[in-house]
Amino acid sequence: MKNSILTILAVGALLACEKKETTHLNHSSDSAALSTDSSMIMTDSTAATANPTAMDAALSDQDKKFVEAAATGGMMEVMLGELAQSQATDASVKALGAMMVKDHSKANEELKSWAQAAGYTLPTSLKPEQQKMHDDLKAKRGADFDKAYADAMVADHKKDISEFKKQASDGSDAALKSFASKTVPTLEHHLMESEKTKNSVK
Repeated sequence: MKNSILTILAVGALLACEKKETTHLNHSSDSAALSTDSSMIMTDSTAATANPTAMDAALSDQDKKFVEAAATGGMMEVMLGELAQSQATDASVKALGAMMVKDHSKANEELKSWAQAAGYTLPTSLKPEQQKMHDDLKAKRGADFDKAYADAMVADHKKDISEFKKQASDGSDAALKSFASKTVPTLEHHLMESEKTKNSVK
């Protein structure tokens, strides 16, 4: 009888040990599976982070050159327009400045929307020569300011029209080409009004 009881206890102990080992092995498998899932998530996250860079690299040199010029040029037009509204003495110069602020602010927002969608970082400050133009105009007053501002708008918009037409015909990014093409008529109108203002403040 004692031998039978001992045999039953021994068998029970063996079964218990095997169950523990099986449970341990299953936990190891689960841990390995979790580790693999984490690696996959990290890989997906890294790929998502790399996407904006990939979009940036897809732009042609012409696209990048245009975006930089349009962004800094648009900022400058708004800043100079604000100066015209506060410092000009001629009503036509003030009106020209107000038009520049309104139209170029709208174009700037459109460019920002494109940049956000494309993952492209736009410049946030003027180029040195643009900053100098702004500072020089800010130092002028009265008729001197009126004439200098009108002259600057004529010269600047001739350059802008050339750059936007080039992008419309030679650019690679479809959205940028469309933006450039759509903006050209506005720039041509600005040039016409700038020339009228220039002639009136001589």
